[in-house]
Amino acid sequence: MAEILEARAKIISCVGGKYTVAFPSCEGGRTVGNLAAKGAFRHERIKPLPGDDVILRDDGTGYFITGICGRKNSLIRPPLANLDVLYIVTSCRTPAPVPGFADKITVICEKNNISPVIIVTKSELDPDLADRITSVYRACGYKAFSTSVEKSDGVDALREFIDGKRGTVSAFCGASGVGKSTLMNALFPELPFRCEVGDVSRRIERGKNTTRTVMLYRTAPDTYVADTPGFSMLDFERFDLCDKDELPYMFPEFSRYLCRCKYTKCSHTKEDGCLIREAVSRGEIPESRYASYLSLYEDVKNKKEWEK
Repeated sequence: MAEILEARAKIISCVGGKYTVAFPSCEGGRTVGNLAAKGAFRHERIKPLPGDDVILRDDGTGYFITGICGRKNSLIRPPLANLDVLYIVTSCRTPAPVPGFADKITVICEKNNISPVIIVTKSELDPDLADRITSVYRACGYKAFSTSVEKSDGVDALREFIDGKRGTVSAFCGASGVGKSTLMNALFPELPFRCEVGDVSRRIERGKNTTRTVMLYRTAPDTYVADTPGFSMLDFERFDLCDKDELPYMFPEFSRYLCRCKYTKCSHTKEDGCLIREAVSRGEIPESRYASYLSLYEDVKNKKEWEK
């Protein structure tokens, strides 16, 4: 009887139900493709995802996936597990920023223990607007970068920040046409598979979605970055954001004012004596962020218990 060997590895892609995994750097960092997962996963309604640390078994005929290690988090779209950093890419022009888009993603990040980083692209089209957008997020405690690949502005600073995130899994996300793939090509010219770049329609200002599958690329020992399909705000409706009582805690700029309002159960939407509303009026909390809070509050306030 052949000896059964076990090993640990990380899933870096899944195509057609077949998985490619990468072994840890201490074990050579080699990759193995075309692996199957045990059939019991389907019955248990478990789907292995890129980013999952998995247990492999080799019975002499080849490896197959038999177990999934504990997850830090998992996302539906893009399908990723154990994400540490999410780079949220938005352009200052062409297409114009969608109000609330990045804010909803930061809430998802806060809920799932992911560090969000804001990147504004195409700053050459409107430098002042790019600076205003990044200033809003920096005021809220987030890392934010204004970049122009065309003029090579801000790209080196962003690359240096990314180089400091060793041992993590990160991803770039953003709506089609914002220049995500162009930016990734500039940041990671050494990638074995270059990200394709789509054109933006002049009529509707939306990009062609050129990235077809999620793929994790190793950029340093045990450090991975994912390219993800472009997606729109609508795709986030499937995420369980949080309930209305949790929502204020998903906005870090609210933290110093929470639990100090006049009313114990203040919703921070219309009550007198609300410190958050007062902070907005004084300019201590950005108005755009508070507008996003109000919009999201309307989304979650009537969530039923069985929907949580």
